[in-house]
Amino acid sequence: MSVFGRLANLWKGFISLWISDVEKEHPEIAYENAINSMVEKYSALKRATAAIIRRREELAERLANQQKELAQVSADLSTAIETNQDDLAVVLIQKKNQLESSIAELQTDADTAAKDADSAKQSLLSVQNEIKKLKAEKETMVAKLESAQARMRIQEQLEGLSVDAEVQALDNVRTHIKTQVAQANLNKELGETDLDARLKTLRNASGDVTAKQQLSELKAAAAAKRAAAKSM
Repeated sequence: MSVFGRLANLWKGFISLWISDVEKEHPEIAYENAINSMVEKYSALKRATAAIIRRREELAERLANQQKELAQVSADLSTAIETNQDDLAVVLIQKKNQLESSIAELQTDADTAAKDADSAKQSLLSVQNEIKKLKAEKETMVAKLESAQARMRIQEQLEGLSVDAEVQALDNVRTHIKTQVAQANLNKELGETDLDARLKTLRNASGDVTAKQQLSELKAAAAAKRAAAKSM
């Protein structure tokens, strides 16, 4: 094969693949192409069937005419025999024999033409039914495709409404709350060891010591009074 032939085949391959992809995306185009192809075949078959039927009718007409002529020749032969016209009878017998042979051939051709016509009409009806089936299938399959595509679009929309973002936001809030609680606990822990808190504790302890000292002094003064009172 020449280089140009190979390039032509390669180009045809690319075109075929491109058309195949287009038909997958738009199946109604593939169905329409198939339907149009079937319609073209139907039209060609219809013309061929019409020609077959025309031949059948022509043969039937010729057969009927020759059968009519044979009947007339047979009648004429009977008359010639009855009137002793032997020379005319011989001619009529020859013609009768020719007509009978021709009629036999025409009958065979007519029978064949009738069968051909019936077969062609059956084929024509078959193609016609196939066209109807293709049209019905096209509507059904395209409807199924549209339904499937609609479901896919809805699925994509539902997937787009994912709650991942909202859940992530809640996780952030939870983490923030836990962090705040931890900071509060840490402040409390730090507050318990704070110098101010220790000083406050120390002051409270100093107040207790002073109060106890004052109590001791008051008790001593009271004892001194009781001792003085006894000595008087």
